[in-house]
Amino acid sequence: MTIGRTPVRYYPKASIERRIYAFLIDFVAVWLSSSFLTSWFVRSAVFLFLWWILRVIITSKNQGQSLGHWSMDMKVIDPRFDRTPGILELTKREGVIGSVAVLAMWGLEIGFANGLSMILLLSPLLVDGGVALSDPEFYQAVHDRIAGTLVVTTKRGFSLDLRIKRLWLLVKRRLRSKKY
Repeated sequence: MTIGRTPVRYYPKASIERRIYAFLIDFVAVWLSSSFLTSWFVRSAVFLFLWWILRVIITSKNQGQSLGHWSMDMKVIDPRFDRTPGILELTKREGVIGSVAVLAMWGLEIGFANGLSMILLLSPLLVDGGVALSDPEFYQAVHDRIAGTLVVTTKRGFSLDLRIKRLWLLVKRRLRSKKY
């Protein structure tokens, strides 16, 4: 039995929060790399090219993990074949989310100077994430559904969120133990 193109079986799905953090890590890395350019057209083209390098080429060579996915212990899989998606599937997936990320970049660069434009440019990203929230079984966003991919947890990675939580608890504990 299949749902769309995804076979019904158990996969250790990644939480929405971790997916957001992984996206933000990749987004900020690419945005900072392309932010030194002056023309919005060139900046957008460089952003999309760097996004494709980071999220397609590196992901295909690194067992389904980009920088953000590696730091959050997640990977992208093709559930039909239980393997890392091919270049074509990853390009479809990242073409959708990359174009949405460019719109979000424009919206964030406009900022609150034109609040309505910022909201309109950020709304495709919110819709993409909202679709993932509405799928409690697999957390597939629009770009995952188009490419037929899943984001699952893995033991291979840096566990950045867990390390930050541990550090925060350690600092909290030390502050409580010191009585002034």
